[in-house]
Order: sequence, then C-alpha cells, then structure tokens
Amino acid sequence: MSSYSIRTLDELKEFLHRAMQLEHATIPPYLTALYSIKPGVNQDATQVLRVIVVEEMLHLTIAANILNAIGGTPDLARPDFAASYPASLPDGETDFEVGIQAFSREALATFLKIERPAQRPKQLAGKGLIQRKTSANTTALGSHPRYEDLHFYSIGEFYSAIAEGIEYLEAEAHRQGTTIFTGDGSRQITPEFYYSGGGTLFPVTDRKSALEAIALIIEQGEGDGGGIYDNDEHELAHYYRFEELVKGRYYQKGDQPGHPTGPQVQVDWEGAYPIKANLKVAEIPEGSELREAAAAFNARYGEFLQLLTRAYNGQPSLLLEAVPTMFEFRNTILELIRNPLPNHPGMNGSPTYEIPGSTKQAAPTRQSEVIA
Repeated sequence: MSSYSIRTLDELKEFLHRAMQLEHATIPPYLTALYSIKPGVNQDATQVLRVIVVEEMLHLTIAANILNAIGGTPDLARPDFAASYPASLPDGETDFEVGIQAFSREALATFLKIERPAQRPKQLAGKGLIQRKTSANTTALGSHPRYEDLHFYSIGEFYSAIAEGIEYLEAEAHRQGTTIFTGDGSRQITPEFYYSGGGTLFPVTDRKSALEAIALIIEQGEGDGGGIYDNDEHELAHYYRFEELVKGRYYQKGDQPGHPTGPQVQVDWEGAYPIKANLKVAEIPEGSELREAAAAFNARYGEFLQLLTRAYNGQPSLLLEAVPTMFEFRNTILELIRNPLPNHPGMNGSPTYEIPGSTKQAAPTRQSEVIA
C-alpha cells in the first residue's frame, strides 16, 4: 500500500469531506452560467445546465450519505468548505482553474475539463500523485489531505483512492469482527427526500452500497467504462452533454465518444450577459445597490449551506427545500448579472459566492441542535 493511501478512518472522513467540497464547487459555476443566459435564447443549453446542477446536488448528497455511513459529520459551513473562485482542479500533470463566468465557449471548455474522463498516459502509469504548489489564496480541490502539494492526476483517481480506502479499512475491521459502517441510518438521504431525473439515491450501509455510490458519481460525470452513457439510467454523462453544445449536435444511440451524429443543437454564443468573471464584493463600490445585492446573495447562499448541513445531520426532509431554494436564487442572481458594474465599462455584476464569516462559524451550534 502506498504511503499516500487512506490508512485511518479519520483520513477517510476527511477525503469524503473533500469529495463533498469538490462536488459543491461545481454548482456555483454551473448555476451562474445557467442564469447568465438571456431570455429567449439557448433553450437547449439552459436545459442541460439545469439538469446537471440537479445531478451535482445528487452527487453532493451521495458523498454525504457515505460520510454519514462511516460515522462522519457532514459540515458545509466549515470555514474551508466553500471554494474561493477561481479554484484549482486536477487536470493531468497540471491544474486548471474553474471560476464564475457567463455562458460562453470559454465556460464550456472549463466544464468539459471538470467532467472529462481522464486516464494517465503510459509514461505516467504507476507514478503516484503529482506534485504541484498552489497559492495560499487558492482553493485546491483534489489534493491529498496530508500532503497539500500532492494532487491526484484526475477527479476519477481521487474517487478511486476513496474506494480503495473503504475496501482496505473495511477488510481490516472485518478481521477484527467489526465494521467501519457504524453511522446512524436515520441520517441517510433516501429517494423520498430528493428528486432527480438521473440516478437514484439509496442508503449507504455497507461496503457494497458505498462502492456503488462512488461508481454512480463517476459514471454520471464521465460515462461508464469509456462510453457516453452512465451505467444505470442509460443517460448521457455530463461530459457528453456539454460536448453536444460545443459540437452543435446531439448524440444518439450507437454514437462513439467525440462523434455525435444526431440533430443539430442551436447555440447562440453571444446570448449571455457580459458579467465580470470571478467578481469580488470589494470590487463593487460601497453604498451601491449592486454591492448590497451581492452581499444579500452571499448571506442567502450561506443559509442554503446551513440548510444542507441540517438536512445531512438528521433532518433529511429539509432536503426537499434545498433544490427549490437553489433555483430561487435565480431572481437574486438576475439582479446582479443584468446590471452594469460601475467602473468596468461593458461588464455587468455577478454573484461572488463569498460566504460571510458568521455563517461559517454557525456549524457547531447547528449540529448541537440537530443532536438534541
């Protein structure tokens, strides 16, 4: 076993926290791109982004189920949870930045990198983690919890490490007549608490269901076994849904990856508001309505993360509010992206996803309420 492998239950819990962080980090970029699209255009792109946002929430919930199954405590209000954009994601031998930007060719290129199937070239097979230094102010997703400068080659490898850790620790526990799956079953989010067009939630209670849950996340993102569809629902993986928009053509049954042959997809690459990428509240003039709207959105988003934390810690019915709440952000986001940004000619405002410090510090009180 590599010295970088998961060797303790606490380390597995930290990996799963980072899995939740990684899954959540895709939601703000996708949500902002979705609502940056002007009314009456890009209906196909709107539908793709909306479905994928819901499925990323599903992946976040699946990771929470696994963490709960091994006795962990999901906490989306932890100070290190919400990414600071642009954030860094693993992309082979280098990293790439994922940020907040309008729907565009550039945004789609980033989304394809997030979801792409990634396999090491032969010369790097078996070489271990990739050493990369990241700025202290950058959220590095996909790094090793014990070795922050060591990154996984891809998101797929990150999840493979979690799967291997589960198998190793459960085998060790089994030899001692115990199990790592000691979590409270009432914290599991089951289908009646979440609705999604692709993929089905199921309780994680043992090694088999945990590995199946990880497989579902990977297949919905990049496809099953190199194909364009996921394994369970026979729906297009996220990567290939984005690729349809880039190539301007739908996939149909029998198509090979990279070669869609279905009907054309109409995409208006100019059909989005020109928002400033990775805007920060500090860049918006004090006292302006735009700054007030940005601060209000951030506070509301912090409340959304609190809601999810409560849902994942014994109040699963609250998740029924979460997805509708996420799409209720539309009106607040539109207040930002439809209005000019002072001192930046030709650019509009944008949500910044800077969670207030008071929100991050609220987790201990909230968890004690859940336990009580």
